[in-house]
Amino acid sequence: MADPLLFNPRTYDPAQFDPETRRLLRATVDWFEDRGKRRLIEDYRSRAWLADFLAFAAKEGLFATFLTPASAAGNKDQRWDTARIAALNEIFGFYGLDYWYAWQVTILGLGPVWQSDNTAARTRAAELLTQGEVFAFGLSEKTHGADIYSTDMLLTPDGNGGFTAEGSKYYIGNGNAAGLVSVFGRRTDIEGPDGYVFFAADSRHPAYQLVKNVVDSSKYVSEFRLENYPVGPEDVLHTGRAAFDAALNTVNVGKFNLCTASIGICEHAMYEAVTHAHNRILYGRPVTAFPHVRRELADAYVRLVGMKLFSDRAVDYFRSASPDDRRYLLFNPMTKMKVTTEGEKVIDLMWDVIAAKGFEKDTYFAQAAVEIRGLPKLEGTVHVNLALILKFMRNHLLNPAEFAHVPTRLDAADDTFLFEQGPARGLGSVRFHDWRPAYDAFAGVPNVARFREQADALCEFVATAAPDEEQSRDLDLLLAVGQLFALVVHGQLILEQARLTGLDEDVLDELFSVLVRDFSAFAVDLHGKDSATADQQRWALGAVRRPVIDEARSGRVWERVEALAGAYEMAP
Repeated sequence: MADPLLFNPRTYDPAQFDPETRRLLRATVDWFEDRGKRRLIEDYRSRAWLADFLAFAAKEGLFATFLTPASAAGNKDQRWDTARIAALNEIFGFYGLDYWYAWQVTILGLGPVWQSDNTAARTRAAELLTQGEVFAFGLSEKTHGADIYSTDMLLTPDGNGGFTAEGSKYYIGNGNAAGLVSVFGRRTDIEGPDGYVFFAADSRHPAYQLVKNVVDSSKYVSEFRLENYPVGPEDVLHTGRAAFDAALNTVNVGKFNLCTASIGICEHAMYEAVTHAHNRILYGRPVTAFPHVRRELADAYVRLVGMKLFSDRAVDYFRSASPDDRRYLLFNPMTKMKVTTEGEKVIDLMWDVIAAKGFEKDTYFAQAAVEIRGLPKLEGTVHVNLALILKFMRNHLLNPAEFAHVPTRLDAADDTFLFEQGPARGLGSVRFHDWRPAYDAFAGVPNVARFREQADALCEFVATAAPDEEQSRDLDLLLAVGQLFALVVHGQLILEQARLTGLDEDVLDELFSVLVRDFSAFAVDLHGKDSATADQQRWALGAVRRPVIDEARSGRVWERVEALAGAYEMAP
């Protein structure tokens, strides 16, 4: 019997969606399954460009259906629906990050377009999607990275209402094939933020010079140059501060997709790992008979379940966002940082079990072990996102506000606010609902109660022993605090989703036993920081807890993990 908590192509039926969404999701799964594992792995190893995949997507109208907002739609099935976008992310991650990447950077390339009032550019983008084209997001540069304050893409006015663009961009996915590249630059005649410009370029234009693929992969992560590239008024998407806001707001929309890609990678790898371990006999016993193996695989399983619960619940907050409800701005860096680093832990736990098998060229696991590393690093770094998360800590923990309950959002609606986010500032003023009721609802679950003690202790830390002004310049110390706060937020949304879905309490209790251990480990890390004060050191050791041990509960969770052996294997 398939585990209902994990994606399994054999039993997958996305019945929660409308008929056309169900058809497209199932058709995508079937396309990969029909190609088979040998072809999947060979294409990954040979670094083949994804022409056949993109031909399939064009034939089915996949990108056009999922990535055209209703305001630009050509039929009733086209909309920007974060719930079904997340479902497709998971499928792409399950079969290979190369496929997800081509789709992901298309999403990023579309962000500035769908936020623009330029009707001609919007119409052009919709037409290109219908034709099966991909898109690109020309933000980063070789020297400055994603530091958009320092962009060297220069636009010189041409005297006819347009510009001539000159400069290069680096690390730009789909830069080899994009029908439209959203490019960020600055004018040569205006200083400061009023001089920013977002414009649309075409990778097929003679003045667009493709330099190279900067990675050894099917992902075409390009370096390109624009040399006297003509930018007409019809190509300009945003000017001034609106261009800056469009860049950051596009990241809010697009980089959310990292979490569900990570989930898909871990799910496929888990089927392989558990099946291999269960079938391998060592010293006369299956590998899965050893206690340390059971613990590692069970920890990997519950961490993966936690990733899914958090991400599913975060979708609801994205879809329900408004100018008065910007809670998604915390949950977004959480998905980019916390969920993706959990994915790394899941892979590492399984790799410790299957050992050398994880290197073999005929396994999915070998590529999963490589690709899972990229996701926490595709949006800045873990450190960048932790620093962002810290901006919300005091309000979230100590200063809750009243909000209406956010329901599960699987309705076939267009998420219009994501392209109407407005100015990208004021993060410190964002308010949140009280985090405590989510924990109160499961107060009878032993390890939820134990973790709640640690969460309450963190509130005490923020109120009485928070870093002072001098310590606030010690990013090493602050990041340790950020990890503790991230765990509380992670647990909160997991519990909200657990209540909405009726999650088995054995699984929940086992998951929170892991989170109790994690909190204790980060508290010990804080204790050892160079600048930690005596009070902070005492607090850190006082926050260490031992999880509640229940062998019967752990045994029941293990039965779920063991049942994954043979539950799915991709056809050759």
